Amino acid sequence: MSNDCFSLQQFLSVEEAINNILKNVEVIQETELVAIDNALDRVLSVDVVSPVAVPPHDNSAMDGYALNVEKFNADKPLKLIGRAMAGKPFEGVCRENECVRIMTGGVVPNSCDSVVMQEHCLVDGDNIRIEKTIKQGQNIRRRGEDIQPGQVILEKGKRISAIDIALFASVGIGEIEVKRKIKVALIATGDELKTVTESLSTGDIYESNGYFLKHMLAKINADVIDYGIIADDFELIKQTFIDADSRADLVISSGGVSVGDADYTKLVLDDLGKVGFWKIAMKPGKPLAFGLLPSSIFFGLPGNPVSAAVTFYQIALHGINAIAGANPIKRMRFSAQTLTDIRKAPGRMDFQRGVYSINEQGEISVMSTGVQGSGVLSSIGKANCFIILDKEQGSITAGQTVIIEPFDALLGG
Repeated sequence: MSNDCFSLQQFLSVEEAINNILKNVEVIQETELVAIDNALDRVLSVDVVSPVAVPPHDNSAMDGYALNVEKFNADKPLKLIGRAMAGKPFEGVCRENECVRIMTGGVVPNSCDSVVMQEHCLVDGDNIRIEKTIKQGQNIRRRGEDIQPGQVILEKGKRISAIDIALFASVGIGEIEVKRKIKVALIATGDELKTVTESLSTGDIYESNGYFLKHMLAKINADVIDYGIIADDFELIKQTFIDADSRADLVISSGGVSVGDADYTKLVLDDLGKVGFWKIAMKPGKPLAFGLLPSSIFFGLPGNPVSAAVTFYQIALHGINAIAGANPIKRMRFSAQTLTDIRKAPGRMDFQRGVYSINEQGEISVMSTGVQGSGVLSSIGKANCFIILDKEQGSITAGQTVIIEPFDALLGG
């Protein structure tokens, strides 16, 4: 890891933090074969090549009649000589002024070069009269029109979707090579933290970050090792980190990363690894820690729930995705008119929480979810997007244009 990663004293931009992380992580190399039924959200470790053509033969795009245009006399009716159904091709030869009844998906006979849709035909028993001009090749889906044999249909690094699985099945692929799942250890420290099964005393709070992180990681198919809440005890924290480092690719903790904190977690990390404690020019989520333990990567997130969620989603997830071997995260951003005033002081990029909508004219508007404090977790629960305000941006009044980033499937579903 670059020493520059640990000598940064100034506030880092969000982009600088992401770039520093990406420069200092390595992709896991181990792979495994999985059945396509078990491949959802896994990361492809190789390019996937189709062994077959799709469609595998010329087939009809319509229910109608197949014929050879060069052997067609428009002054005479066609003679119906057979049928070509999906899965049951016509085996004969279509000669002059003859046609074959064909259904959608049916193999086009070799002796035919066009299909006339049934709505353009007048049928009288086995006599078929064409009532429209025929264009040679019409209504035929050509062999390999979608996919050619040997064609790369998906590139390595793709996180596999349900449609991708259907694509594999469509070319006869039943197993796929993927990166092994990453292993992530989660640790929460603090005597004030309590589980949902415990009663709160004065000064206590319920630990919630672990729940958010665990289920976000599950959505990207990570194996999570949840250490729960660890008391503020140097040796206990140290032993927990040693065990987590030996079992996981990444160790993520929340809380105790503010610069200047006399915190056991920071003391342990200084003792075990090479970790940088950064100030990020973002709100919420100014403090962030990143670095190396002896056998794993470490992310230290802020303790406040919204700060932990935003730094994980906007920064740490880029590094986690890279370690897993997945393609870079690219999120959509749009301009929107704000319907509410938005308070902001210059100095940090702000990820405020908002609700956007699109009217019948296709115009996008957004309104704030209200109080934006770093402890107000409901501000994310009510939202469907971030309102992203640049570092030097001041307050916004209703009617002005802002940039929004709709929540993706990880945060929004």
